[in-house]
Amino acid sequence: MTDQALKTDEELVALARSGDTLSEEALYARYKNVVRIKTHAYFIVGADRDDLLQEGMIGLYKAVRDYSADCGASFRTFAEMCIHRQIVTAIKTATRQKHIPLNSYISLYKNGDDPERSLIDTLQLTGEDPAETFLGKERAQHMEQLLQSALSDFEKQVLSLYMDGCSYAAAAERLGRSVKAVDNALQRIKKKMAQAQNLD
Repeated sequence: MTDQALKTDEELVALARSGDTLSEEALYARYKNVVRIKTHAYFIVGADRDDLLQEGMIGLYKAVRDYSADCGASFRTFAEMCIHRQIVTAIKTATRQKHIPLNSYISLYKNGDDPERSLIDTLQLTGEDPAETFLGKERAQHMEQLLQSALSDFEKQVLSLYMDGCSYAAAAERLGRSVKAVDNALQRIKKKMAQAQNLD
C-alpha cells in the first residue's frame, strides 16, 4: 500500500497542488469510478462514451484545481458537483452545435431585398432543362423582333395596353379611338402572331 492510499482526499489535493504528481495520479485513480458512475446516465448524440468520461475527468481536474477547505464541503462533494457540471455543460454545448445548421439557415421564402417577393420566386426553380429555358428565351426574342417589324404603330400601342391589362374601352379612351378600332387591331395582331409562329 502506498503512502498516497493512506492519505485523505484533502491531503492529496494539497500535495497535488504543490506539484506532487503521485498524489495527483492517486486522486484521479480514486475518483475514476465516480466519474464512470456519473457519466453512466448521460450520452452525447454522435459522441463516444469515452468522450463523456474525458469530460468527467476534466471536471475532476477542475475540482482539484479549485477546491478550498474553507467552502465547508468535503472534497468528494465538491468533486462530484464539478464532474456533474462539466458533463452537463458538454451535453448542452454539443446540443447547441447540433442545431447550428438550423439556426443559420437562409429561408427560400424570405427575400431581404424585396419582402413582397420570396427568394424562391426570384430563383424561379421550375425544374426545367437550362438548355430548354435558353431556347425558349431565344424564340421569344425572335418572335418579338418579327412582331416589331410586322405591327403598325397603332397595333403596337394596342398590344402594349392590352398586355398591361387595359380593357378595350380603357385602351380606346387612352388612344382616342373607338372600341371597334381597338378590337380590330387586336384581331390583326393575333393573325400576325400566328403567322410569325409559322415562320419561326
